[in-house]
Amino acid sequence: MKKITVIGAGNVGATVANVIAHKDLAREIVLVDIKEGVAEGKALDIWQTSSINNFNSRVVGVTNDYLKTKGSGIVVITSGLPRKPGMSRDDLITTNANIVKDVTEKVIKYSPEAIIIVVSNPLDVMTYCAYLAAKKDSRKVFGMAGILDTGRYRAFLANALQVSPKDIHAMLLGSHGDSMVPLPRYTSVGGIPITELLNKDEIDKIVERTRKGGGELVNLMGTSAWYAPGAAAAQMVEAIIDDQQRIFPVCAYLNGEYGIKDVYVGVPVRLGANGIEEIIELNLNKDEKKMLDESAASVKSMMKVLDDLKLFEE
Repeated sequence: MKKITVIGAGNVGATVANVIAHKDLAREIVLVDIKEGVAEGKALDIWQTSSINNFNSRVVGVTNDYLKTKGSGIVVITSGLPRKPGMSRDDLITTNANIVKDVTEKVIKYSPEAIIIVVSNPLDVMTYCAYLAAKKDSRKVFGMAGILDTGRYRAFLANALQVSPKDIHAMLLGSHGDSMVPLPRYTSVGGIPITELLNKDEIDKIVERTRKGGGELVNLMGTSAWYAPGAAAAQMVEAIIDDQQRIFPVCAYLNGEYGIKDVYVGVPVRLGANGIEEIIELNLNKDEKKMLDESAASVKSMMKVLDDLKLFEE
């Protein structure tokens, strides 16, 4: 691919650009930020590792210059402010929706065919915001959360079982956060169901830790994670560029799948050159379906907060 753009040169955005560069996925990687010099500095720092880490992708940084993003095949949006003490969920939606709307409209102006991957929080509703701003097929506008959540889940399982995380396959549904829907029935280690290796209490503890995974890191560091989120977004970029047809949990727009309509929520998809090639419907049991419905309802309430802002009225 000729060009990939990453909007937001904070910890997550810079990590996405760094991982993409190391994988040599594009001729040029453009890092954009609103703060003077930040994207330029981080891009230069990454580019200076090219001879050390053996990659050719040119990494350039710009301050608010969207003309430089022209012709991007994929745009990763990481822009937005973190939630601060005393800030309500609605406040965060209001603040970040304005940011995500603005940057999406700017990148679409110069790269109308681009596939958009959203990483900004609150993830599910910001993906919906980008979809409304881009006015594109929803299969080309989707969010990164499920790969991050399953990555945490698999890491915790690997520790508990003292096995390689490479051998663990897992699936999570639902929104990013407390209402995510873990699926132990669809979790295996080297083909062995996890339910044969751990008891219910052990699995429940790991599931709960996964749900609170982001919060655990904030409590430890005083800020949000970036290595795992950045690597997760880069894995999605790689699947699209190489047309890998990978099966990943992705924040996708449902239009009747799972009996859910007009909501962005995490579900398994087949990811390839066209973006979401297929939404895969798992055969959920009664409890799993109930949890997914509750998760979708939670997202729907946040989407209503965005709708009520009337940012997209003509």
